[in-house]
Amino acid sequence: MPSLQKTSAPQDRPQGRSQTVIPTHRDKVAAAGSELIGGPYGRRAATGTGQMTPVRVIALVAIGMFALGMVQKLPCYNWAWFRGTTSQYTHACYSDIPHLFSGRGFAEGLVPYFDRLGGDIPFLEYPVLTGLFMEVASWLTPGGGDTMQREQSYWLANAGMLMVCAAVLAVCVTRTHRLRPWDGLLVALAPSVALTATINWDLLAVALTAAAVLMWARSRPLAFGILLGLATAAKFYPILLLCPLLMLCWRAGKWREYGTAVLGAAGAWLVVNLPVMLLAPEGWKQFFLFSRDRNVDFGSVWLLVSQRTGDAIPPGRANLYALLLMLAAVAGLAYLTFTAPRRPRFVQLAFLVVAAFVLTNKVYSPQYVLWLVPLAVLARPRWRDFLIWQACEVAYFTGVWMYLAFTTSGNSKQGLPVDGYQFAIVLHLLGTLYLCAMVVRDILTPEKDPVRQDGGDDPSGGVLDGAEDRVVAGRAAHPARHAAAALEDGLRVEWGTPGGQASRG
Repeated sequence: MPSLQKTSAPQDRPQGRSQTVIPTHRDKVAAAGSELIGGPYGRRAATGTGQMTPVRVIALVAIGMFALGMVQKLPCYNWAWFRGTTSQYTHACYSDIPHLFSGRGFAEGLVPYFDRLGGDIPFLEYPVLTGLFMEVASWLTPGGGDTMQREQSYWLANAGMLMVCAAVLAVCVTRTHRLRPWDGLLVALAPSVALTATINWDLLAVALTAAAVLMWARSRPLAFGILLGLATAAKFYPILLLCPLLMLCWRAGKWREYGTAVLGAAGAWLVVNLPVMLLAPEGWKQFFLFSRDRNVDFGSVWLLVSQRTGDAIPPGRANLYALLLMLAAVAGLAYLTFTAPRRPRFVQLAFLVVAAFVLTNKVYSPQYVLWLVPLAVLARPRWRDFLIWQACEVAYFTGVWMYLAFTTSGNSKQGLPVDGYQFAIVLHLLGTLYLCAMVVRDILTPEKDPVRQDGGDDPSGGVLDGAEDRVVAGRAAHPARHAAAALEDGLRVEWGTPGGQASRG
């Protein structure tokens, strides 16, 4: 059913509203926090001029925060990774990277996926592009010295490469919404990014996903697809973004662009995976077998249920429950997409689908928060809501390590007992659900969406931005009253009027 309204095209939007959005002018929390560095940005200040443009400032802040995260790992780097088990948990500085240097054969020069490993896991259990990343870091690791020195060097090599990923991530988020570059500071300053960036290799997939979203925002569906395919070759979750994109392109009738994106993603994924798939099929399958057979693990709602009831949930049953809940979430997103009064923004649905996967998955490793950070910033760029969610994630980060310290400390029982860890899981779940609720509210009442309060449509939507709806249902068949309750100068953007004309409220 065609829509009764037309989304205002970019060239028809109200004049005089193309200035860069300054968070300290619109966000009370950002304004209050800016007092630490001299107060809110001056209204007469020239934005984006000189050497210190928003992109450069945010990239430098991201690198600085990443470096602080490395400093936080110093107790482990110096000794806790190598002397006992509990200390790396009590100092909350654990990382998979140094342990897997020896545990997955990199110290011995074994080739991932081709050479069999000793122990319970016969081959490397990571996707192919992540395996290549790990292998390149091993090439950069000096061969001399004892095992401890080599593991330290391997962590440093990975940290250097991941720092580049962190900078790319911050730059891509900064450039995605052209008029809101300073939202990228939320990514650069996110405490969860600094704390979890060097736990594992997730930042590679996160940076590629952010670059893909930027390409879609620039109306380059093929580049989007290629980058998303590469991201999926590094981690599974990025492929989920094709699901909300399908719904949005269906509503807008953008089938050609969606098909281009899918073909690009499939082609890039195959280019990376096909050689290993053909030459080392057993090693290539290990990631999928490991994911399927993995037990219910830390941070998941299924672990919480299992601990509270005392009944273990087998992997097969947990997989089924997670799949059913994920399908229900996707069905809910489809209903929301086609019935919302205004077509949801791409990053709003992208955040919701990845959040649904995180909430229903049978494991939640601390670094999985990285998957959500850039999407959360683009979907709901409000400092208050973001910081509430980040506080919950930092509490969970602390809780999981203290719980592991409790379980590995023997008779001394230092750390956090089971009840305390369960509370940390609940905080993580509630924090994520809270942010999801805020995004859903913005979709249902677009006048509350901070990105749309200037009368715009979808600055990260690319070909969807300003596109006319083709298939809608329910309330979407009727024009919404207005895009913003009241703008700063008293103007009101009327929806359903030609070009989204501004009128006096």
